[in-house]
Amino acid sequence: MTATAPRPGASPIRRPFTAAALAAALVSLVFGLILAGAGPASAHAALTGSDPQDGAVVATAPKEVTLTFSEAIAVGDGSIRVLDPSSKRADTGAEPKDLSDGSTVRYGVELHSGLPDGTYTVAWQAISADSHPISGAFTFSIGAPSETTVALPSEEVGGGPVGTAYGIARYVAYAGFTLLVGGAAFVLGCWPRGASVRPMQRLVVRGWVTLTAATLVMLLLRNPYTGSGKFADAFDLDGLQAVLDTKPGAALVSRLLLLGAAALFIAVLFGTYARREDAVEKKDLTFGLAVGGGVVAAGIAATWAMSEHASTGIQAGIAMPVDVLHLLAVAAWLGGLVSLLVALYRTPDIGSDAVRRFSRVAFGSVLVLAATGIYQSWRQVGSWSALTGTRYGQLLILKVVLIAALLAVAWFSRRWTGRLTDTAVPASAEPEAATEADAEVADGVDPERAAQLARQQAVLTATKKKRIRDADPERSGLRRSVLAEAAIAVVLLAVTTVLTSTEPGRTEVEAKGASTAPSAPAAGPVNLSMPFDTGGQNGKGTVRIDIDPGRTGSNELHVWVDGSDGKPMDVPELKVALTLEAQEIGPLPVVPDRLAEGHWSASGVQIPMAGEWKVDVTVRTSDIDQVTIDENVKIG
Repeated sequence: MTATAPRPGASPIRRPFTAAALAAALVSLVFGLILAGAGPASAHAALTGSDPQDGAVVATAPKEVTLTFSEAIAVGDGSIRVLDPSSKRADTGAEPKDLSDGSTVRYGVELHSGLPDGTYTVAWQAISADSHPISGAFTFSIGAPSETTVALPSEEVGGGPVGTAYGIARYVAYAGFTLLVGGAAFVLGCWPRGASVRPMQRLVVRGWVTLTAATLVMLLLRNPYTGSGKFADAFDLDGLQAVLDTKPGAALVSRLLLLGAAALFIAVLFGTYARREDAVEKKDLTFGLAVGGGVVAAGIAATWAMSEHASTGIQAGIAMPVDVLHLLAVAAWLGGLVSLLVALYRTPDIGSDAVRRFSRVAFGSVLVLAATGIYQSWRQVGSWSALTGTRYGQLLILKVVLIAALLAVAWFSRRWTGRLTDTAVPASAEPEAATEADAEVADGVDPERAAQLARQQAVLTATKKKRIRDADPERSGLRRSVLAEAAIAVVLLAVTTVLTSTEPGRTEVEAKGASTAPSAPAAGPVNLSMPFDTGGQNGKGTVRIDIDPGRTGSNELHVWVDGSDGKPMDVPELKVALTLEAQEIGPLPVVPDRLAEGHWSASGVQIPMAGEWKVDVTVRTSDIDQVTIDENVKIG
């Protein structure tokens, strides 16, 4: 039957909505939703302490300001700035000094001498050991708090359009790695004939191109991502040179070099290997490609492991190879899943043996993922409270739920795989009108019309193949279940990408536990009444204490001692001490002066920071009768 040309004005024949188009739409939708709900990448190194502390009021100007972090950081000129109330630099401007000792990570900057009283702002920005930018600010006061004109950026470092673009590039890089490694592993380990199939070749090559392009984008955006947040700085040669001197920059360059080796691997896989027909030679070449490709794939995975979460924190020497195994297992499972999906939709004559081999590969990958995932979860979370009470833990729970859903759908896929049989595509499905079009060209028919006939016949041929393909219920069921797996895998990969840019739960909990108490507005004067009994004659009475204004900084302290009859009572000795046990500050002694019978006072009593203070009062009523009483009170 000869196909006829469409009527003038008729709509052109549309191609069916393919599985690849559906996957692309899911990638855009899911990642867009996650980015819409996520702020700037959370810091992975956290400020755990400082001297002076946040909100502290010190009597005299310190010589330097020091900051303590939960893990190693990279700093440079201007990483720590101290600004006076008029927004001028109070530090000397020198590069921060590394004061780290053992596992304690501490940096400091020297201050100018003779600083006036007032509130000072400490602003800091650095890069954590797992490659993510971090920043923050806090204040302390000399003498007494004051107004300040310091205006800090409202946008966190690593956020804004540059942060969004960098996050998308990270996701695309993971997706490209999964397609490249998983597709190549599927061809070598499950379906060697797929090396000569054009859709499989396109899938792996696109994975390589995607990973290479994403890596280049990340390398160019690295400087503005960790610094100014401006796209124009992506082409700053000095900034690019500075990036290359960092661990993340070196990892990205190493990835590009390894991708060069991966290009050679792809050329051999789809060239020499695909054309090799001798079984023995092909087996030897398969072994060589598997070894070489495995080394390259592990090297690419290591560029993530050596520059992100696994490279810092506890047991880094174990965590990095475990992370490499985890990434390779993800690629073998999810990348192989996409390869199977493409093969089922674009090459329906894929043999049942190939499908069963991938089923075994997927099962082994899941076992590796379970073992490595449990270790990574313990290392990054550390406690049940961190699992449920931190964003990292909550994302991890979501990831586990998605994996469970993926395994549930995979169970149905395994059932369809068990029923699968090989069905040959009939010869009737081969193009018929192509020769007819060629004949018309030979007879002098317009070549444009002949090309139109050929296109129509290609669509008809594809329709016939689809009808034959769908006539096999086992393959149709397997295609549907694999498509569902791929859809869940797209969401899973997006969640995993966000997880890698979120502060680990263990670090967040430790940082909260070690953080200083935040400054608070004045709670008002403190009034205490504490009974005492020294045990001697006339040894009973009551001590009343007022602390005004009852906040950080300078305070007035008044002490009254009343006897058991309620009248003012003089005692030979009276001492007061203040202790902030939570921060191991004190005891700070206060020696009040006697103003009148039963009344003592001290001015200029310095409360360095807000918190739960313990007030100790020692009362001596005779040479041998003495007692110390205490009470806790909230100040500031």
